[in-house]
This record gives sequence, C-alpha cells and structure tokens, in this order.
Amino acid sequence: MKKILLVIAFVVSATATFAQQLAYADSEYILKHIPEYTTAQKQLDDLSKQWQEEVDQKYAEIEKLYQAYQKDQVLLNEDMRRRREDEIVTREKEVKDYQKQKFGFEGDLFKRRTQLMKPIQDRVAKAIQDVASAQGIDFIMDKGNESTFLYANPKLNKSNDVITKLGYKPNPSLAN
Repeated sequence: MKKILLVIAFVVSATATFAQQLAYADSEYILKHIPEYTTAQKQLDDLSKQWQEEVDQKYAEIEKLYQAYQKDQVLLNEDMRRRREDEIVTREKEVKDYQKQKFGFEGDLFKRRTQLMKPIQDRVAKAIQDVASAQGIDFIMDKGNESTFLYANPKLNKSNDVITKLGYKPNPSLAN
C-alpha cells in the first residue's frame, strides 16, 4: 500500500513539475485595435480593387474583339481569321499573366501585403512574447478566424493583455 501511495505521489509531483502554462489570444481581435492595421488593410483593398478593375476592363476589350470576330468571321479569309484568333488568344494570355503578376502567389499584392503587415505582425508577436514572459506562460495559441478550439476558458484569453501591451485600450465591441 505504501508503494502505491509513493508511486501516486511521484506521478503527481512529476506531472506538476512538467505542467505547462497555456493561454490563448485572438489575433483578429487584437489587430482590429491597431489603427495601422486598418489603414494597411484599406490600402490593400483599394489596390486590389484598382487592379481588378483593370483586369475587368481588359477582359471587356477582349470580349469586344471576340464579338467583332464572330460578326466578321464569314467575311474573313483563312489568314485574316487566324490573325484575329491569334490576337484574341494573345490578349487573353497577357491578361492572365497580368492577373498572376498582380494577384498570384508572391505577386505585387502579396509583396505589398507583406511590406505593410510585417511590421504590425512583428509588434504583435513581441507584445505576445512580453505578456507570456511577464505572466509565466509557456504557450499562447491563436484563436483567430480559423479557430480549432472546441472550448476555450475565457480566463485563459490574453488578447486584452496584448492589446494593452501594444498601448491600446481593449474594446469588447470589436470581438467576433
């Protein structure tokens, strides 16, 4: 019986020794408190909208070319038809390349987003590290939009501590 109690005591003390402090923060909620984030997001939205309008305009021009080709197709000889078809195909390829250049992975929008958001994300990461160090927390998980938490105790939420560390006042109305 003493051996069993001794083993149980050892297991409990070992578990307590290896216990880790865990908390979470909501990155989306935190970012909503940072004016630079809102400004950067608006700049990115405006830039994206401008480029998308350019793409739409180019596709509209291609559509006009195609309609004109359809209308004139019967009157064109084989060489003229081929040239017009090639022009339409070439323009479509140019627009797709333009889209890829602007919106593709590592395209202009991606680069601009990185340029605008990286300093903000670095500040948030530093604030999270400071909060974790100050409160003796080993892990802080993100409970952002793509949350995989089935349950999260609100007492473990350190989002407001991070917002305060960044120099802002927490606003509960910005929570999801």
